[in-house]
Amino acid sequence: MNTNENAPRFTKVSLRTAAIIAGMGLLLMAILSPIALLNTFPSLVKFDDAALTAQNILNSMGAFRTAVLLLFVVALLDVVVAWGLYIVLMPANKNLSALAAWLRVIYAGIFIFAISKLFVAMQVITADGVQAMSFLKAFQNIFDKGLILFGFHLLVLGYLAFKSGYVPKWLGTFLVLAGLGYIVDGFGKMFSPAYNLSISQFIFIGEVLLIFWLLWRGFKGFENSPPSK
Repeated sequence: MNTNENAPRFTKVSLRTAAIIAGMGLLLMAILSPIALLNTFPSLVKFDDAALTAQNILNSMGAFRTAVLLLFVVALLDVVVAWGLYIVLMPANKNLSALAAWLRVIYAGIFIFAISKLFVAMQVITADGVQAMSFLKAFQNIFDKGLILFGFHLLVLGYLAFKSGYVPKWLGTFLVLAGLGYIVDGFGKMFSPAYNLSISQFIFIGEVLLIFWLLWRGFKGFENSPPSK
């Protein structure tokens, strides 16, 4: 597909290139994020025991710093992926594609703000861990709320995929379900401290399928994509 000569320079990229960049970005995120969020943090941070958390982090400061750095890289990759997805879905609907991109960019900004709390926690941590724990909890609270916005990003993305004509409708459906999972989990944690479900962990398959579809399309091409709307 040929891009409009009057289009902004950052959009003058082929759909294939944008798909590969977005797919590789998502793949890297899928590798890096679990290292921090599903491995390092759960093993070190115990929200009901500040002293134990402090001891764990002080004894494994290198691992904790690495996890924080990985999350920062993931947040930057979110911006790259937002751009790539905007290019890929722009032929379906330029305005909605821009909306989806901005939702993800704003989410990335919220994520970086949350990560900044982890940097502060490392600076103020002491043996009792009380002050550091307040920043660790702040990170988690901000991150959880940010995922609501990420859920809306996936809703728009799924709608675009479903209506595009060149993205499989089943992929759009899975993305919508994933978005709803994040939104329900986010609001659940916001309004009920006792909320302990994690729906998004069971319906994240849409995000995984998106990675494979982007890479497959990136190498195969978009010969049948419609003109920009």
